[in-house]
Amino acid sequence: MPKIADIQETPNPNAVKFILREPVSYGTSHQFETEESAKDNELAKSIFDVGNVVSVFYMDKMITIEKTDTADWDEILPELAVPIRAAEVAGNGNGNGNGNGTSAEAVGGAIAAAANNDPKIAEIEGLLDERIRPYLASDGGWLEILSLENNLLKIRYQGACGSCPSSLTGTLAAIENMIKDEVDPEIDVEAV
Repeated sequence: MPKIADIQETPNPNAVKFILREPVSYGTSHQFETEESAKDNELAKSIFDVGNVVSVFYMDKMITIEKTDTADWDEILPELAVPIRAAEVAGNGNGNGNGNGTSAEAVGGAIAAAANNDPKIAEIEGLLDERIRPYLASDGGWLEILSLENNLLKIRYQGACGSCPSSLTGTLAAIENMIKDEVDPEIDVEAV
């Protein structure tokens, strides 16, 4: 059972990030945007069962939860802590580390992009790992590449970044500018 080390606000007022002392996954991100998508994941399902939850994202020692606009953090934070503390630590066989709760098509897109031998994707992944993802993770989010086709790079924001207005404007523009400057000036970036 992971212990909660800290609870941090994110730039998204409807999302908080739980920092854990033990991991709930190892190096894989898990995004659940609906209660239905979480039905086969014990950790995410138990968090949705608290109520007033819009999305759940977790990776390593971090869980980001987005609440409904009407819910009050002071009321639901203690309730959310219960299933988080009850979760199995990664590697203990509960299945929390197997699968990410997104649609099969989206997973295939991310897996296909990661397995792609395109040197541009490898270069972009390196830039994102070095200069973008650490900042997104510090705010309770993440992003993954879904595809690069006809100079259109499709990415998906996860966690707190998934519904944060700054992700869809400033961060997206910064990512696109970085890729145009350092990889290929013809590449456009789209968040899906």
